[in-house]
Amino acid sequence: MWNKLLIIGVNLAILTSCGARKQTAKLPIGSDPNGTIVSNRNADYLINNLDFHTFSGRAKAKLEMGKDNQDVTMHVRIQRNKAIWMSVTGTFLNVEGVRMLITPDSVKIINKLQGEYIAKPFNYIHRYTGDGVTFGVLQDILLANVSSDLLRTDKLTVAQASDDVQIVGAKDELSFQYSLNGKYRPKVFRLTPIGSSNSLEAFYSSFNDVTGYNFPQNQNVKLSASSLSVTAVLNYNKIEFNQELEMPFAVPARYKVLD
Repeated sequence: MWNKLLIIGVNLAILTSCGARKQTAKLPIGSDPNGTIVSNRNADYLINNLDFHTFSGRAKAKLEMGKDNQDVTMHVRIQRNKAIWMSVTGTFLNVEGVRMLITPDSVKIINKLQGEYIAKPFNYIHRYTGDGVTFGVLQDILLANVSSDLLRTDKLTVAQASDDVQIVGAKDELSFQYSLNGKYRPKVFRLTPIGSSNSLEAFYSSFNDVTGYNFPQNQNVKLSASSLSVTAVLNYNKIEFNQELEMPFAVPARYKVLD
């Protein structure tokens, strides 16, 4: 039960930092605007990331896990580099079922339907994602940012055309690929632990300007771990940046703490 909840939580978190809101990507000196391949070099010139203090979003989501399908409402809140908070409510009964809090050090989940609680160190996530996934990587994927942590590697290849960029690399036993659109925002992201059958794919679409932030309101994340496959399709209908946040996470004394 808890393995399933954790996979769903990690999957949703993955869907899913102060200066200019938008950077202009520039071609490297000597590149061909019609297409170029650059190997073993830094790709920071391609980053066009959202720069923020806090993020708050509400999304209608469809979760598929094996043969099970659920329609839920998700609330996602992020305090940059400090915490990712999520609440999942079933659409049919409108009852909150799961609440999660992820920090750089820990993963905590409350199962409100069964009155249970679990707390794990952050590296518990690695059994599904690979050791190279950090809190910062999760944060970047959730907001459709290109992870500068992953780009810090000498195993990097960049293929560029006029309206498409492909970034392929490997770092910390992870293989990754970004496909960027004409505004240098990710439209596809793939992550695979080297030597593992686990994989993660994220697809971003419906980019809209939200108070100056080019954010993908539709996100489709597919996570394969061991014998379990999870898909989450999110459609955001409320998005706010840089507002005051609350991340309530109190565990009632009567709840059972699970190992």
